[in-house]
Amino acid sequence: MKKPTLDLRPPEAEEHELKRNLSNRHIQLIAIGGAIGTGLFMGSGKTISLAGPSIIFVYMIIGFMLFFVMRAMGELLLSNLNYKSFIDFSADLLGPWAGYFTGWTYWFCWIVTGIADVIAISAYLQFWFPDIPLWMPAISCVGLLLGLNLVTVKMFGELEFWFAMIKIVAICALVCTGLYMVVAAYQSPTGNTASLANLWNDDGMFPHGAMGFFAGFQIAVFAFVGIELVGTTAAETKNPERNLPRAINSIPLRIIIFYVFALIAIMAVTPWRDVVANKSPFVELFVLAGLPAAAGIINFVVLTSAASSANSGVFSTSRMLYGLAVDGDAPGKFGVLSKRAVPSNGLIFSCICLLAGALVIYLVPNMLDAFTLITTVSAILFMFVWSMILLSYLAYRKQRDSLHRASKYKMPGGIFMVWVCLTFFMFILALLALQEDTRQALYLVPAWFVVLGISYRQLRQKRQEGMQLTFDAD
Repeated sequence: MKKPTLDLRPPEAEEHELKRNLSNRHIQLIAIGGAIGTGLFMGSGKTISLAGPSIIFVYMIIGFMLFFVMRAMGELLLSNLNYKSFIDFSADLLGPWAGYFTGWTYWFCWIVTGIADVIAISAYLQFWFPDIPLWMPAISCVGLLLGLNLVTVKMFGELEFWFAMIKIVAICALVCTGLYMVVAAYQSPTGNTASLANLWNDDGMFPHGAMGFFAGFQIAVFAFVGIELVGTTAAETKNPERNLPRAINSIPLRIIIFYVFALIAIMAVTPWRDVVANKSPFVELFVLAGLPAAAGIINFVVLTSAASSANSGVFSTSRMLYGLAVDGDAPGKFGVLSKRAVPSNGLIFSCICLLAGALVIYLVPNMLDAFTLITTVSAILFMFVWSMILLSYLAYRKQRDSLHRASKYKMPGGIFMVWVCLTFFMFILALLALQEDTRQALYLVPAWFVVLGISYRQLRQKRQEGMQLTFDAD
């Protein structure tokens, strides 16, 4: 028997809608790009100094939990191919308010993350051009990403493909270099010998105890933001029944290869106490290996990683605005597609917000404090979106259990694992409250939801007034 489907598209959108132009090659690399954040390249030094070798378990635990979030998202998207993204299924299963809050929060997530990325790109370019004003590369970067994304969705797919490929090559090179140095028993100038024993020889795997282990979660979770990006490509994916499961199922293997193996290679070559918190351990390992151009090469890799994240932000925010506009939760102009089936108005608006935010941040005296605040706010908002995906799954199991039983791509662990993941996110929030620099973000985030609540209430009132006027006219 054919499964019932709910067609969420308005009649006028059927002839002019998002096109399925992203192939399996694009989807696989978009998923990899989403799973490998800039935080791995630049933030891993700080996480190692906080947690020591136990940081390996931190990344594995976060990756393990997010895999179930992605599986829940995958089952929901494939239960109804008219769902364009998680906005649609959250609105359908939890109510219109959920689609409104999820869509606008996800838009804001990527604007906040994109601001950090654009500033990072400007800072990385100063490695080669120290005299260039910071605002110039910021404007150039946003302008370039806007221009490329206005062409076609396939252009976004190609950009992400090559950005992700650069990250993969860099990490594989690091793992292979570290393995060679361990096998060759390389001895550093400070007298340390490369060996796997470095992971447990210096006060064990948990040198700072439980608090040091927990402290690693605060920064590590930001490295995973964007892992759900594959869910925003659902409406533009060729053969989603085959390609979405492939991309999601390979997440555990990616976490092991790109996070765990990379961290093991770093700490096997350089004992964790010698890893400098404010430097990229990727650069340090290649310098030890005798590669004098390491700083320039890794600077290029991190630059492309930040560009990849900014590119993802530009893409996903425009698709969120499109979905919100189609549902009547954003201005109608954002629901208009160009001749190339691209939501150009949403792209332009997101890029303006991105650039304005980046230019304002330049006025903040302490750039490090600004970055800590931005990344923590971003991580909290992303956890809200991940939680909405899980809550949608709970509603789906309650309301559409027949669809779940008929599904060929069921979430393993089901309802039990949903509650495990939600409890884990609450645990992360509690950890963020322990440190003063991350606690500030917890004070700021509620203001965003107050604004959303007020705007949603006003939107409802306008709709009710419009319906009443229509009724009176009849």
